[in-house]
Amino acid sequence: MPRYQPPPSPDDWRRSHLGRLMGDALRRFDARVLSLMAHDIHVPLALSNLAAREQVGAAHIHLTRHLPRNGARLTDLAEAAGMTKQAMGDLVTQCEAWNLVAREPDPRDRRAKRVLFTADGLAWLAAFERAVATAEQEFRQHVGDEVATVVSIGLEAYGHGA
Repeated sequence: MPRYQPPPSPDDWRRSHLGRLMGDALRRFDARVLSLMAHDIHVPLALSNLAAREQVGAAHIHLTRHLPRNGARLTDLAEAAGMTKQAMGDLVTQCEAWNLVAREPDPRDRRAKRVLFTADGLAWLAAFERAVATAEQEFRQHVGDEVATVVSIGLEAYGHGA
């Protein structure tokens, strides 16, 4: 005998639309990346402990994703990450306290500052690269190579579309 299923709710679309699914997937992916980084023996211990205690979050991943190796001005970094200058400034201040980044005078304009990775920050960035590669491989294993390729191509086309 078939099990009773209630009729669909008029709000079901709110839990299953593409934007929600992409957001849920991104949160899961970032959580896995942070988990891998928390257990990476090459990550400085203080940063590993912060990641293990879930003190590092999506905003910190934004900074890691968007800060070029040669540094950037705060305004450029905020724009690249899609954050306000104030929010990025607060994030950079926190990451300075963790010794992930430092602010140094901009050689082109001494009044301006550039945000740069510290040596610990570069170790963090290398761990981020390894963790992303592992999380991507796990995604491929979970959904299969063909689906992973289609998802990647589709997201790239959508993200770079006009």
